[in-house]
Amino acid sequence: MPSSDSSRRASSCPRPSRRGLLTAGLAGLGGLSLVDLLRADANPAALRRSVIHVHLDGGPPQMDTIDMKPDGPAEVRGEFSAIATAVPGIHVCELLPGLARLADRFAFLRAVVGSAGQHDAFQCQSGYDPEHLKSQGGWPAIGSVLSKLHGRPGDTAPLFVDCQQGRGMVRNSARPGFLGPAHGPFRPDLGGLFFRPLEPGMVGELAARGSDFATSLSLSPSLSVDRLGNRRALLKSLDGWKRQVASTDSLGAGDRFHDQAIGILTSGRVAAALDLDSESPAVLARYSMTTPELPAFETADGPRGVLKFLLARRMVEAGVRCVSISLSDFDTHAGNYPRLRQLLPILDAGLSGLVLDLEERGMLDDVIVVVWGEFGRTPKINKDGGRDHWPAVSPALVVGGGIRGGRVLGETDRWGGAALGGAVTFKDVTATIWHCLGIDPQATTLTDVTGRPHPLVDRGRILSELL
Repeated sequence: MPSSDSSRRASSCPRPSRRGLLTAGLAGLGGLSLVDLLRADANPAALRRSVIHVHLDGGPPQMDTIDMKPDGPAEVRGEFSAIATAVPGIHVCELLPGLARLADRFAFLRAVVGSAGQHDAFQCQSGYDPEHLKSQGGWPAIGSVLSKLHGRPGDTAPLFVDCQQGRGMVRNSARPGFLGPAHGPFRPDLGGLFFRPLEPGMVGELAARGSDFATSLSLSPSLSVDRLGNRRALLKSLDGWKRQVASTDSLGAGDRFHDQAIGILTSGRVAAALDLDSESPAVLARYSMTTPELPAFETADGPRGVLKFLLARRMVEAGVRCVSISLSDFDTHAGNYPRLRQLLPILDAGLSGLVLDLEERGMLDDVIVVVWGEFGRTPKINKDGGRDHWPAVSPALVVGGGIRGGRVLGETDRWGGAALGGAVTFKDVTATIWHCLGIDPQATTLTDVTGRPHPLVDRGRILSELL
């Protein structure tokens, strides 16, 4: 078998031909060496795991969620009280009672540092700054890398599904980068399931950012649940995507997409996963608001946002290896507390419902769930009753997939604005995700369009204290 060096030599030309790229891709097994592939087979149980990304769009406030400061100054501690959890010594916000009951399953990361400070979920999706390797097309999201490493002809479900809704930069953060459109996410239109559509202004925002973003937005136009039930309409829409991908002259994208489209059409697994009404009343009740509904929901998601967590579980059951969902409106520059009184119960009901559901189905060890946002928020409450952007430190939760729960990693000062110890980076968390998926993040490499190999995570450490 030719070594991966042959692929690097074949693809070192600045503007290689399509035929040359195809030859190089076959010779180099898509940028992976034989050692990489053999190493990936070393832990078959971990290789079956999936990952669910839950993005808290806008940046969640650390001191109003899992890093409460009850003894801090009034302008820091805010309106909410801390409550005890099932784990002695761990406290969370009073609006997260489900999380409190299940605290022994979760790892609480209170000092995530190194945010790029941008309203872009890309760092959560990949571990990298959005500018990393931008000249090569950008670094690929975790789901795209999984597609590259584990995708096979005839897959009956896309390995990567992006169900994020919200601002354009969040929805389009799950990018395939230099791996190309063949490994981009499948994006169903969730307008028939959830309240929030993608606003026209966001479409313009994406178009202004360039063709990569605009194309990403339109990968799966009008794929509503109703249309998924109409295979002829679905095929027409999928054919449109295939033509669009083919026009980019991306290596193998057209053929790969054709195989995937046939799998989706013949199996119906993705369509079935989108049919939430097929769940039993008992399961649907689990994914529902347990607190009295407020007079007027002003957040974009509303109470049905809880069902996004159910959708993620159903996608994983359908064979999807990476699912991304989001909850919007954590960008609380004004009215922080009225907004959180609506958002946190949605998060609590969805997340606790998901964990219990996975646990009862014997799936919790097979799925790693990561909950975080692009940055934290200012310790001091501003004149509008809000908290502004705070890239210095942010919170995260990790559960399942081999993670040991009931522990806290990281500590912040009495204001919740600076890490005192136990700080972790986005790359550290990403490296840990890869480890839980049975893949060595430093030894496994991807080859960019110039033929240069890159480790999945550089300068990130596996958080062994959570394993």
